[in-house]
Amino acid sequence: MAVTAMATRARIQRFGRFLSGMVMPNIGAFIAWGLITAMFIPTGWIPSERLSALVGPMITYLLPLLIGFTGGRIVWNLRGGVVGAIATMGVIVGAEIPMFLGAMIMGPLGGVVIKKFDEWVEPRTPVGFEMLVNNFSAGIFGGALAVVALVTVNPAVVGITALLQSGVDVIVSAGLLPLASIFIEPGKILFLNNAINHGILGPLGAAQVQNLGQSVYFLLETNPGPGLGILLAYFVFSKGAVKDSTPGSIIIHFFGGIHEIYFPYVLMNPALLLAVIAGGASGVLTFVVLGAGAVATPSPGSIIALMAVAPRGGHLAILAGITISAAVSFAVAMPFVRRFTQRQVDGAATLSDAKDQVQAMKGMGKVTKIVFACDAGMGSSAMGANRLKKKLKAAGLDVAVEHASVDEVAQDAELVISHANLTDRARAAAPNARHFSITNFVNAPEYDDIVKELAGNGSNSETSKTTGV
Repeated sequence: MAVTAMATRARIQRFGRFLSGMVMPNIGAFIAWGLITAMFIPTGWIPSERLSALVGPMITYLLPLLIGFTGGRIVWNLRGGVVGAIATMGVIVGAEIPMFLGAMIMGPLGGVVIKKFDEWVEPRTPVGFEMLVNNFSAGIFGGALAVVALVTVNPAVVGITALLQSGVDVIVSAGLLPLASIFIEPGKILFLNNAINHGILGPLGAAQVQNLGQSVYFLLETNPGPGLGILLAYFVFSKGAVKDSTPGSIIIHFFGGIHEIYFPYVLMNPALLLAVIAGGASGVLTFVVLGAGAVATPSPGSIIALMAVAPRGGHLAILAGITISAAVSFAVAMPFVRRFTQRQVDGAATLSDAKDQVQAMKGMGKVTKIVFACDAGMGSSAMGANRLKKKLKAAGLDVAVEHASVDEVAQDAELVISHANLTDRARAAAPNARHFSITNFVNAPEYDDIVKELAGNGSNSETSKTTGV
């Protein structure tokens, strides 16, 4: 049963990562649309009929096409992206709602179709006819999929979206939206945060903004309050290394918006799931009562990003929800953290596994490329890579440090660093690399041990570089 549950969770995580992988690279476009909406719609900061004309076409055409292109590209590079974008146009035309769900279907489908065709036709294509076959196949399959999408997928997605929206409206009308935290908060801790936010809540929120000018859905997963309460409880009631790591984690979580930073604090004391659920539910209740909402997805979930996408006059309501959720999370977490601290004197036992892993690294040969891996490849891994890069540079080591999604680790990586919960997935992506697990991206003592080990194996120079993935 345990193996089956783990396999099911792994499949859900892969599906969630695929959904978020179509949205995450395009967050800048969503933010651009959100800022234009907040500024220029009739209820915005600087109402402008001419400039607000950007809002409709961006959400109707630009954003779904970007998602469709990205989904196809994930499957089959640029050719997959092009066919995915053409196919996505079929679900967009004639629809009165933003076709994010349709784009998430047709984009990858276009990539799969052209990939299968390329694999079949490549060994059968005469020399010199490659470009002809490639161009016409992309056009033929893309056009055919667009027609199929317009006739069949478009009405199906409209129906599904209407059904989902109706269900959510019933939940909201019944005052049950805070109960969503029972699923959202544990899902975040299981590294499904990006899938929940960008794959589910984001599209629902974008549709709601069309009618209301704001959406509470954008605040459900991105609220930093529950995590802040957990970190504050550890700061006040824990000791030793755990306590010392919390100030930096609070700054990175609350201002940097990298929520993954507090996940290890919950995972090492699972009873704290009750605290984040209570904090999340109280925050959602506050948002609903005060009529809070945002005009776009605040990504990352930083207080700075939340304030930037707040509608005119909506800042205090958002701040109230964050404050209450943090206070409730702190209050519920307090007894659990106290009990945990009594068991883990000075955090020594908590860090012992990490120290054992450092010892396992002894004997590592010369390393020229390190990859920091996290779920999306854009948050905690970027932070960890930057931190390690600085330490390597200070030691005069010429080691390339990259950050990447845990499922897209470069095959030439010699050392892969990931959170302990993601190491198995990182190992599957890069089986020939050395893998190292950490539990704290901020003050991990393992960073210094890695630098010392590399210095002892002759990896020396004056510069190093970080490449974003």
